Amino acid sequence: WRSVDLYVGGSEHATGHLIYSRFWNKFLYDSGYTCEDEPFRKLVNQGMIQGWSSFVFRLKGTNRYVSYDLLETTFDNEAKKQRYYYQGQEADPIYTDISTVDGKELDVEKIRQWMPDFKDAEFTMNAEGKYIVMQAIEKMSKSKYNVVNPDDICERYGADTLRLYEMFLGPLEMSKPWDTNGIDGVHRFLKKLWNQFENLNDDDPTPDELRSLHKLIKKVTWDIEHFSFNTSIPAFMIAQSELAKCSKRAILKDYAILLAPFAPHIAEEMYSLTNNSSTKVEEGDPKETEEYETIFDAAWPVCNDKYLEESNVKYPVQFNGKVRFPLDLPKTATREEVEKAVLENEQTPRFLNGGTPKKVIVVPGKIVNIVL
Repeated sequence: WRSVDLYVGGSEHATGHLIYSRFWNKFLYDSGYTCEDEPFRKLVNQGMIQGWSSFVFRLKGTNRYVSYDLLETTFDNEAKKQRYYYQGQEADPIYTDISTVDGKELDVEKIRQWMPDFKDAEFTMNAEGKYIVMQAIEKMSKSKYNVVNPDDICERYGADTLRLYEMFLGPLEMSKPWDTNGIDGVHRFLKKLWNQFENLNDDDPTPDELRSLHKLIKKVTWDIEHFSFNTSIPAFMIAQSELAKCSKRAILKDYAILLAPFAPHIAEEMYSLTNNSSTKVEEGDPKETEEYETIFDAAWPVCNDKYLEESNVKYPVQFNGKVRFPLDLPKTATREEVEKAVLENEQTPRFLNGGTPKKVIVVPGKIVNIVL
């Protein structure tokens, strides 16, 4: 028996699955039944997705709840905890379900309906007529009422949006709090990308389109091999922005393949469109049972570095050593052509201020400095 190539676990696995499997592997190794001392060649501990817990404050001995921003706080050194008071009366923090909170504001009607204990409660609002809750980042737990149900996210946005956004939250090995504020942006990205597949054509890609695609191939390939999934998501978004007007089959087919590990459902649909420009097969159509090529049998795109070469160079134009404006010029431009283009640029007279250049220093591909 050989060791497993990759073990993906978490901090809670370390004292359960991981130590158990290592114990048994070492026992079998010492007994001569396995040929490798460790059970896993690579270990990756993924961080937890944490939740935002929300608290309301109940005055002791009452069924009255006071807005968090009205409370005074002190730290109890002996008990080593924070204490909360309203007009001299102590208040206890009580968990409330995240469904009863919008931002930091409590929806009083929702909390009354959520649990019988709150049905006849009295709520003391702040000067703006709002009840503000206290929030804290904690482990997601049913007892803390801060669990985000993935089924609800899938119902509203789809599973692919959920997958992308979960990776977008941060590095794989770090714990990060769930925050729905950015999920709309990920959803819009997928919708814009989907629209590009509606009218595909077989035109030849331009150098700029090939450059955007192969930058993406290089980035996503590296990220997957190094478990850096969170940096792939903005790379997809940047490439989509650069290719916003592109509906070329040769470009978008490879884009769909790159997206497949991250958003498999929509990528499969996109790939099917690149293989067949005819109308979509409806459910129940006899053609539905015909074999088709799935995206997961497609070859992974390979980056060709020749497409990454820039055709233009952005020259910083200096006057007496101070950068005044940038100028895009062809990479093949000679020293004389660069000098001519700078001197004829419409912005140059303003910085010459009626003077004549004593010297024009051109470092090809790097910088232009005009000495007055």
